[in-house]
Amino acid sequence: MNFEEDEEITALRETIRRFVAKECPPAVVSQWDKEDFIPRAVLHRLGELGLCGLCVPEEYGGSGRQVQAMVATLEELARASSGLASYYCMCAAYAGLNISESGTEAQKRKLLPEIAAGRLSFSYGLSEPNIGADLGGVETRAERDGRRIVVTGMKRWTSGAAQNDYIYALVRSAPVEARRKNLSFILIPTQAPGVVITNLSGMGNNGTPLADVVLDAVELSIDDVVGGEAGWNNAWNILAGPSLEVEKLAPSAMALGIAEAAMAEAWAYSQERKQGGKHICAHQSVRHVLADAQTQLQACRLMLAHAAWLVQSGRPSAVATSMAKLFVTERAKEVTLACQQQVMGAYGYAHGFQMERHVRDALGPTIYGGSSAIQRNNIANLMGLPRD
Repeated sequence: MNFEEDEEITALRETIRRFVAKECPPAVVSQWDKEDFIPRAVLHRLGELGLCGLCVPEEYGGSGRQVQAMVATLEELARASSGLASYYCMCAAYAGLNISESGTEAQKRKLLPEIAAGRLSFSYGLSEPNIGADLGGVETRAERDGRRIVVTGMKRWTSGAAQNDYIYALVRSAPVEARRKNLSFILIPTQAPGVVITNLSGMGNNGTPLADVVLDAVELSIDDVVGGEAGWNNAWNILAGPSLEVEKLAPSAMALGIAEAAMAEAWAYSQERKQGGKHICAHQSVRHVLADAQTQLQACRLMLAHAAWLVQSGRPSAVATSMAKLFVTERAKEVTLACQQQVMGAYGYAHGFQMERHVRDALGPTIYGGSSAIQRNNIANLMGLPRD
């Protein structure tokens, strides 16, 4: 077995680190965090580097389906800004991967070149006020009359909706009794008449604000259904397809990047702060915390790399991606909290260092993309554990 990272991925990481050093210094990231807003131009520049096309086929301006490269990009961006990593994900994964996997030829020709250039991004419209993990029960309704479609309902936790171009919305398109055979994905332009977006305040991942989206008789057509005619009432198969595995890898990579940033700050702080006449890195209690944290991060890297390799290779990956989502996000949260509470103490709690932002950001990945409880259910079910 070869555990060395591909040279292309290593070179990609170096490119992203140079980009981050130039475009995302701590003062800028702190401003994004404070304002809960990231300028669109930053996404454009990621597109210029070719990063937004990592899951877009070459014939549409991308570099092919490069899942491992996209995971590495998310990790590196999250080391600087969780919000920026999320914004990138909305372009490269939510938009690029989904349209590449499930769009019609016309949708691919229209959307993918813009996505690869970093000029187009989607928000996920999955959750609703009454619907969380039970996506089969969505209440937002799509009524069809020939080619005309009218969407009415409400979506919640639609991150970045106010700054993105489309909502990749899961809707009920047939009677409720036809459970899982009555769902469609529809691309709803955020500027369409009848779309009302209200930003919500969250504690972390600032830069791509949470939003409620009211859909008041939004008029669309069959051309706006992901997959066109073949996609009507077929969203459950799309939802359970290859993009689902990447949906679990993305928050895992972001969590790892956040925890690596927290570790880097605590590691440096331990060599600067003195207590009892010596740097705190010389105290065994601090050394053990940092050694345990480094060990946990290495385990996270290996588990995430294995799951991404399975997805990239087209091998069965559902169990591995659920395990990675569960393990990496939970361990990353623990590492970040340990760096704050057991190494930096009050300085990690106060504004001035980046640590308090890392802590806020580290909590989210355990929830979105399928919570830890959902991943535990997935693992038990997929591995055939009996229910009685």
